[in-house]
Amino acid sequence: MQAAESNELILQVSEATKRYGGVTAVSNISFEVKKSEILGLIGPNGAGKTTLVNMITGLAKPTSGTIHYKGTLLNEVQAHKIGEMGIARTFQVVRPFRNLTVLENVAVGAMYGAGGKKRNAKQAFSRAEEVLEFVGLSSKRDEQSDQLTIVSRKRLELAKALAMEPQLLLLDEVMAGLRGSEIDEAMKLIRDISQKGITVLVIEHVMKVIIGVCNRVVVLDYGRKIAEGKPQEVMNNPAVIEAYLGKKYAKSQKQVITDGGK
Repeated sequence: MQAAESNELILQVSEATKRYGGVTAVSNISFEVKKSEILGLIGPNGAGKTTLVNMITGLAKPTSGTIHYKGTLLNEVQAHKIGEMGIARTFQVVRPFRNLTVLENVAVGAMYGAGGKKRNAKQAFSRAEEVLEFVGLSSKRDEQSDQLTIVSRKRLELAKALAMEPQLLLLDEVMAGLRGSEIDEAMKLIRDISQKGITVLVIEHVMKVIIGVCNRVVVLDYGRKIAEGKPQEVMNNPAVIEAYLGKKYAKSQKQVITDGGK
């Protein structure tokens, strides 16, 4: 697990709510993320995790509440401007530019970096080469992106985001489709990203990842925050167990704790 290196606040979400007509996808969510921290965001399917990330990155606007990045209010900022401010993300469904090579895909992301700085083609390709080396895709730089395995496509998605030189990186289920050693390698990559001073917010269902790399965890269920804290504390929270495994299991676990494991 990584240790947070700073008390500087990077992200502040305050009473954020998102409604679509009569449906409330996210309700009154509040949490903070510090510089270089790895924060896990977990919850059952439909809990509102991706909706929350969409609000942070400008793809959805909060119905109420506020989202601040390094002290700047993001509520009405357009998505591309948020990217220029230093926030990048990956998507659950990986959709590279199929007619471009791996290197060209990453160079597109490298054209626009944090702070709104624009690179020329030479600079963008140079940055792309650096990022491909970092994520372990240099050997596939000239391959067509639609020929990649799921593991390599996931790394390409991550490389495209890193090419922008973000200060805050949001990872939406990057472990989906991976197994065994592939997950271990991806966990190491997340730690390496944090070591570079990049703050990371991870949406993930693989509990091994949450426990292994996150400093803190926020848990959502039906659009509401039901728990927040260190990974092991959160995993032992009856409300979290109930959300994932049902009331009957949560009740049995509570009895075990009460009886001292007898």
